Amino acid sequence: MPVINRISEFHDEAITWRQKIHSEPETAFEEEKTSAFVASQLESFGIEVHHGLAKTGLVGILRGVQNGSEKTIGLRADMDALPIEEIGEHAHKSQNRGKMHACGHDGHTTMLLTAARYLAETRNFDGTVHFIFQPAEEQGGGANVMIEEGLFERFPCDQVFGIHNLPGIEAGHISTRIGPIMAISDTVQIEIDGKGGHGAMPHETVDPVVIGSLIVTGLQTLVSRSIDPVKTAVVTITQFHAGETNNAIPNTAFLEGTIRAYEEEVYQKLQDDITQIATSLAEAHGASVKVSFPGSYPATVNAENEALLAIEVAKEVIPVTSVDDNCNPLMGGEDFSYMTQKRPGAFVFLGNGVDSPNLHTETYDFNDDIIPIGASFWARLVEKALPIR
Repeated sequence: MPVINRISEFHDEAITWRQKIHSEPETAFEEEKTSAFVASQLESFGIEVHHGLAKTGLVGILRGVQNGSEKTIGLRADMDALPIEEIGEHAHKSQNRGKMHACGHDGHTTMLLTAARYLAETRNFDGTVHFIFQPAEEQGGGANVMIEEGLFERFPCDQVFGIHNLPGIEAGHISTRIGPIMAISDTVQIEIDGKGGHGAMPHETVDPVVIGSLIVTGLQTLVSRSIDPVKTAVVTITQFHAGETNNAIPNTAFLEGTIRAYEEEVYQKLQDDITQIATSLAEAHGASVKVSFPGSYPATVNAENEALLAIEVAKEVIPVTSVDDNCNPLMGGEDFSYMTQKRPGAFVFLGNGVDSPNLHTETYDFNDDIIPIGASFWARLVEKALPIR
């Protein structure tokens, strides 16, 4: 059963929606225009809309034609953009300076809207669908905020599913797996307190720049020499801030980066070892250090039954040869993980194109050609999970 013809019929309109959202990007918890647009579209389809979760989040409710089943399903799309300046000349380029949809959430939102329109027309299912439009996936853990504010109490879901586009995979191909599919993701911050002084008299200082450099170098052996080789982990320092002039050694330095792992045990060891390395090196050179981990996204783990259902549906929408049912997990983090901690669910990747610029880059753009595939996957998933008896 291929892409749904009816969904293909309003592909052009869906492209218009996607490009409108793309041109007006809004970052975490500021998705006012995006949320209002989503709500207006859902209401025009005859879908009941509920506002007020996580500030700009909303949920649409649609009941099937028979409405005799108490079964429920949640479909989630993220709406937020990133604080990145877009590079490009296309007509739908970001109009909001310093903000862009560099991760394809505009496409995710559009695919779910498109599926909602089709399902509202056909209602070829028995049960209830909750269309979850979530803010602040990139920064702020919007999924967790929605949950803490009563998402699953107000809108019960027996199962929950998510889609993310993925550059580097052929457009329209679908990949997923049973078990961990995305990693625990956390930030590490290291504040070094030394003693500044004149750049010509370093012997009178405790140089936080040198100490910070030693810490960065020391952390490079953590994964290769501290973590079991059959486990997977990442430690990356991405920021190093110190000093304001060329002839003065500063008092302090600040490092920031990210750590990733699939297993909680490995994640805890990364935290412990980073703290030990940074503390030991700083103290050995007469400085003090503060190491902090502001908070992590859990690993995204696909439940077996839900992953198998997603795989089955994918093979009905696209050729079997275009479905990878045991893909490699990614080290990226995803706050959909909070939802799969509370309800059995599955997360799938939808190819954005082999030559697509990567996520979180200034030249990325969502591939409009894959909208009908993602929307058809959503629609068939509902019909398969909530069959008419």
